[in-house]
Amino acid sequence: MESLNSLTGQSFRLPTEAEWEYCCKAGTAIDWSYGNTEDGAYMWYSPNSGGETHEVGTKLPNPWGLYDMHGNLWEWCQDWYDGTYYQYCVDNTITDDPQGPAGPLTSAVLRGGCWGNNDNGCRSAFRDGDDPSYRDDGNGFRFVRSSQ
Repeated sequence: MESLNSLTGQSFRLPTEAEWEYCCKAGTAIDWSYGNTEDGAYMWYSPNSGGETHEVGTKLPNPWGLYDMHGNLWEWCQDWYDGTYYQYCVDNTITDDPQGPAGPLTSAVLRGGCWGNNDNGCRSAFRDGDDPSYRDDGNGFRFVRSSQ
């Protein structure tokens, strides 16, 4: 990321967990940004992925035009993983921009599910965590650009 920031003169970073979920839900309060039942037209997951990662943007986008928020690759977030995140949620929507727990802890947040997950693992609210040094062909990232 430092190389990208230096090369572009911009400020890129990983999204917070709250930012990631807000963008994934795209103004909805349902299981997936497109509805309450699984739909392979919007995500690469175990029933349709063939057990591999696919090119970004080959499925339909969410209502805000963001691709692959459900499935394809787990996406790292900048927050540490613990059980306190949902203390800030009401009716499955974030009411605030909660900060992750103080770290470092042993696991960083992963969101979105991947090509190997079933439909439940690709829901907007589903979360997981792993050691930030862990590398896997089902993990990736999405940068956000800071406005400052």
